[in-house]
Amino acid sequence: MSAALESLLDLLDLEQIEQDIFRGMSRSAVVPRVFGGQVAAQALVAAGRTVPDDRGAHSLHAYFLRPGDPGAPIVYSVDRIRDGRSFTTRRVVAVQHGKPIFHLSASFQVHEDGMDHQAVMPSAPDPESLPTAAEMLPRYADRFTDPRMVDRLLEARAAVDLRYVDAPPFATAGEPREPRSQVWFRTHGKLADDPLLHVCMATYVSDMTLLDSVLLAHGRGGWSVGDVVGASLDHAMWFHRPFRADEWLLYDQESPSASGGRGLGQARIYTADGKLAITVIQEGLVRVPRG
Repeated sequence: MSAALESLLDLLDLEQIEQDIFRGMSRSAVVPRVFGGQVAAQALVAAGRTVPDDRGAHSLHAYFLRPGDPGAPIVYSVDRIRDGRSFTTRRVVAVQHGKPIFHLSASFQVHEDGMDHQAVMPSAPDPESLPTAAEMLPRYADRFTDPRMVDRLLEARAAVDLRYVDAPPFATAGEPREPRSQVWFRTHGKLADDPLLHVCMATYVSDMTLLDSVLLAHGRGGWSVGDVVGASLDHAMWFHRPFRADEWLLYDQESPSASGGRGLGQARIYTADGKLAITVIQEGLVRVPRG
């Protein structure tokens, strides 16, 4: 296991300070605020720790309310909304400096057998044939206005092996493309056999690239290039089938719409053997800077 992954696991191992109240820390991100995937994953950890072990997370719906301060702890307060025979529902509010910064509702379900069908996995190259971030990012160092950006991106993603199938937005800024993007990802090391941990890790990664397809449609390079400003607004995930976040997952993303200063991304995450594991939808604030 890499040191970066160990550090991320420590970040997700929240401190319980009272019944249904947890505290988490943050770490630096590419942008000067708490990374959205981090606060979503930590909130899901908090919710999951109040749920019986026989109930796995099957969905979450979240809103990003305020930018998080990476220099201050985050307090997660869990409301036990419902404990039914098959489903358990939790609501989590993340608070910093006395104000809510994030709200999450999550639902958990006892395993059941039932009808089963899925969308077919799209074609994608073998992830092992694609360049790693350390191999790919330095090629585009001249695209970034901040000379430290390559190192900052590598540090932010050091716990995850994330490989682009096609060129990322910052590589083709100024050239509008089809609003579709694919990446393969897995953690840099094996994880414990805890289903909640794998769900939380996928939640963490899901916020890294989902809005790329919005940028591609308009030939924008993204936050690291500086030709757009924005932030995540809301985020929803449905967990369909078991998966491991330490094994290759294909994140197939597209943007059906952008309007009103907002862009929508939707995606499906497949296991390497073709099982549809997760569906993700996110809307983000996407604005062109005023000159």
